[in-house]
Amino acid sequence: MSEIERLKTVMARLRDPEGGCPWDREQTFGSVAPYTIEEAYEVADAIERGDLQALREELGDLLLQVIFHSRIAEEQGAFDFDAVAQGVAEKMVERHPHVFGADEERSQEVHSRRWEDQKAGERERKARESGRSPSLLDDVPQALPALMRAEKLSKRAARVGFEWPTVEEVLEKLHEELEELAQARAGGHLEEVEEELGDLLYTVANLARKLQVDPEVALRRTNRKFERRFRFVEQQLLRRGRRPEASTLEEMDALWEEAKLEERHSPDADAPARSDAAQAGPQ
Repeated sequence: MSEIERLKTVMARLRDPEGGCPWDREQTFGSVAPYTIEEAYEVADAIERGDLQALREELGDLLLQVIFHSRIAEEQGAFDFDAVAQGVAEKMVERHPHVFGADEERSQEVHSRRWEDQKAGERERKARESGRSPSLLDDVPQALPALMRAEKLSKRAARVGFEWPTVEEVLEKLHEELEELAQARAGGHLEEVEEELGDLLYTVANLARKLQVDPEVALRRTNRKFERRFRFVEQQLLRRGRRPEASTLEEMDALWEEAKLEERHSPDADAPARSDAAQAGPQ
C-alpha cells in the first residue's frame, strides 16, 4: 500500500473500539483541534528557522491531524480522507484556470479576478445555507490569533476601498489611538483601557499590512529576540553569582545593552525579511 494508505490504516487501528489506543479512541473534533493549531504553528516555526529536517517531521505531525479528523468524520458517516483530498484537488483546479484552463484564461489578471469571484460565490452559498446575508468578512476564521485576524479583516475591507490610503495616515491614527489609550488609563476604567488597547493593536495590524509585513511573523521574531537577550542577561548575572530577582533594573538594563551590542557584531539568524505572506496570492 502507499504510505498515505498505511497512515490511514494506522489511524484506523488506533481508533479501533476493541484493540485501539484508549487515548486515541476518546478523542473528538474538539479535543484534537488544539493540537491541530499547535502543529500548524510548529510547521511555521520550522520554516522560519530554515530547519528542513524539522519541517519534514512537523509536516508529518500536521498530516496526522488531518488523518485524525478525517477518521473521526468517517466513523460518524460524514466524510473520509479521500473526500477531503478530492475536494481540495477540485477546488485548486477550479481556482487556477490560468494553469488548468484554456489559453485565454492563462493570465494573472484573469486568475485574480476569477479567484475573487469564486471566493465571493462560496461566501454567498454558505450565507444562503445558514439563512443570513453574505459579507466580505464571512470566511475569515474566528479561531485565528487576534493579531493575524485583524490583519486579514483589514485586508478584506481594503478591497472595497475601506482603509487609510497611505502609511502616513495610519501612523497618524496610531498616535491618535495612543492618546485615547492614555486618556482611558487616566480615567481608571479597565474596560475602556482594554477597548482602546484593542483599537491600538488593530491599527498596528493595519500598519503592518500597509508595510507588507506579516504582524505575526514580526512579533514572533521579536519574541525570539527578547528571549535571546534575556537569556544573555541571566547568564551574565549567573557568572557574577547573581540572580535576576536579586538584581536591579539598572544592572539588568546594562546587560541588555551588552546583548544588543553583541548581536550587532554577529550574524543574526532573525534578520528581518519581507514576509512570504505579503508576496502570496489572493486570500
